[in-house]
Amino acid sequence: MSRTWITCALLFVCTSVAQAQEKSLLNLDVLTSDDKLLAPLQGQKILDDWTYSVGGSLRYRYIDERNRLRPPLPAGRSTYSQWRFNPYFELKYTDLVTAYIEGIDASTFGNELPQVAIDENRMDLLQAYIDLNLMDFDGDGSLHYRYGRQFLNYGSQHLVSPLGWGNTFRNFEGHKLYYNSKSFSIDAFAVQPVNGASGNVFRPESYDHADSSRWFSGVYATLKEVPYGTLDLYWLWLNENEDRANVIDGNRHTIGARYAGKKDATADVVWNWDLEGAYQFGNEDFNGALNEKIKAGFISAQSGLTFSEIPWTPNVTGIFYWGSGDGTPGDGTNNTVNTLFPLGHAYWGQIDNFNGQNLLDYGVHLTVKPHQKLTLLAGGHLFEKARGADAIYNVAGAPFGGVTASPRDLGTELDLIATYQVNKNLQVQAGYFWFWYGDAVSKNPNALVANRGDAEQFYTYIDWSF
Repeated sequence: MSRTWITCALLFVCTSVAQAQEKSLLNLDVLTSDDKLLAPLQGQKILDDWTYSVGGSLRYRYIDERNRLRPPLPAGRSTYSQWRFNPYFELKYTDLVTAYIEGIDASTFGNELPQVAIDENRMDLLQAYIDLNLMDFDGDGSLHYRYGRQFLNYGSQHLVSPLGWGNTFRNFEGHKLYYNSKSFSIDAFAVQPVNGASGNVFRPESYDHADSSRWFSGVYATLKEVPYGTLDLYWLWLNENEDRANVIDGNRHTIGARYAGKKDATADVVWNWDLEGAYQFGNEDFNGALNEKIKAGFISAQSGLTFSEIPWTPNVTGIFYWGSGDGTPGDGTNNTVNTLFPLGHAYWGQIDNFNGQNLLDYGVHLTVKPHQKLTLLAGGHLFEKARGADAIYNVAGAPFGGVTASPRDLGTELDLIATYQVNKNLQVQAGYFWFWYGDAVSKNPNALVANRGDAEQFYTYIDWSF
């Protein structure tokens, strides 16, 4: 059924583009204009109270990497290209009802190492939902209900992210009730993971469907009028009721808070910060063989200064992250934090070796803007295992290296990134990353982990919204 809907959507997009081209409505100044190519096809009236919009995005990315701790684990080099095409169609009835459908055709080719769950999803349904405006509150806020296939995106994305960095995004299917006003917003949701990037079965060539054994629910609130910033408060609940070889059965609750903001340190210097912490509790078992209580958590702290009167407007940010590990595995209590559905690429090294479990990260980022459209970033990280007896966890959250008394030093990373914003809709980016492994990797008794050279990665991409 999804392939039929996607085909219809693609035909509609192509037909609309052809009609607009015949009428000379398209904005063909792609490199100079901030208007989208299909701007004339957005917000178009059908009847007095009905409007529709057509659009999409296209990204090409080239990657050359070697010796990453990627899943699966063998060391080696892989060079590959990725395309991601996301057409969408939106239909609205006044501000009361919105129907939205978005497809995805994401491909990876030329790769020497096996693909992973975020690499490919051919001709599938990425989002498809109905959004109902249930009530307006005197112009100060509105209450909505959304049902269907959708993204989730909350706070710093340490725990819940659509994973736009991946080639396939991350999606869920289910219910969301949300309220938004000038002073606060609050979401309540109950959804199930859909595609491989969400932890479901990896189906690159067949139709994705929700994992009926797994529910992800929660309440996420943001207070917008606290001094100098915003305060997030949340409760998240991951419930799995089917034993599988690669999924731990049980319930994991996460309660946490985040305070982010900025203020003038002096007339020319702005101080910014992002502080977050969470505690996890519940219980889990693995194929009925091991029942354990959960006691885990994480702390994230970022603070920086922006110098507005210095050329290139430099920003220097210090980074600290602690994700708990388990010092005594098998004792009936699991102290390893689970980062749920994170955007790890933004936090735990951009080469994507880790995902925040059993991890200590000390880092610093320097960002400068030599030109209004050009941003340069240099970042350094020092990584350690939070507990030496716990495993190393790769970017997919898979433990490897075994439970050993290995050293804690995971290594150091250097990241260099250049981003050129051609206009609001077209971005070009390139990066080069180096990772020098520490003794926890190089002296690990697991042959799949040890005896590999240091890691490197180069990438470049072009991202265009139309």
